[in-house]
Amino acid sequence: MARPRAFDEETAVDQATEVFWRKGYHATSTRDLGEALELNPSSLYRTFGDKHRLFLRALDHYRATESTDGCQRFRNAPPTIDALVEAVTAVALGGDAQAADPAGCFVINTAAELGSTDPEVSRRTETAFDLTRTGLVDLLTRLRDSGELPSEADPAALTDLLFTLILGWRLRARAGHDPKDIRRSIEHATRHLA
Repeated sequence: MARPRAFDEETAVDQATEVFWRKGYHATSTRDLGEALELNPSSLYRTFGDKHRLFLRALDHYRATESTDGCQRFRNAPPTIDALVEAVTAVALGGDAQAADPAGCFVINTAAELGSTDPEVSRRTETAFDLTRTGLVDLLTRLRDSGELPSEADPAALTDLLFTLILGWRLRARAGHDPKDIRRSIEHATRHLA
C-alpha cells in the first residue's frame, strides 16, 4: 500500500481513533491501522512513530472532539432539570446507542482496558473525564443558584455522583441495553436530585 498523494495526518488520526475505539488498544494490530489509514507499515511508523504514539494521538483527538462536545453540552444547557436530563442522556447514551454494535465511549473503554497501567494513557483519560466533570459542575451550580436544586445542594458532590452514574450508563449502552431503559434510569436518578 503506497501513501496516498493527498495524505492528511489529522484525517488519519481520526480514522485511527475509529479503529482503536471499536477494537481497543490490544486488539488493534498495526495491520488493522495500515488498512484503515491506507498506509504500509513503514509509512505508518515514519508518520506516527509507533502504535502507542498513534493511540495517544487518538485519545487526544477524542478528547478535543467528543469529550469537549460533552462538556459544552452541559455548559450550554439552560439551568432546568429537564435540560439536565437531556444533557445527561445525550452524554450517557452517546451517538451510537441505537447501533447494532455500539462502540460506547472511547475513554471509558480505554480506562477499562488499560486502567492505570500506562501513565500517559491514564493522564489522558483523566483529562477527558475532567471535561465531563467540569461541564457537570457548571450546570449543577447554575441549577442550585437558580433554585432548581435545593440551596444546600453541593454541586461537586452531585457531580461525582452523576459522573459515576454516567460511566455506568455508558457501559450499559455499550453492552446493548435498551436505550429506553437507560433513559428511564437517567430520568429517575436526575429528577431525584431536585
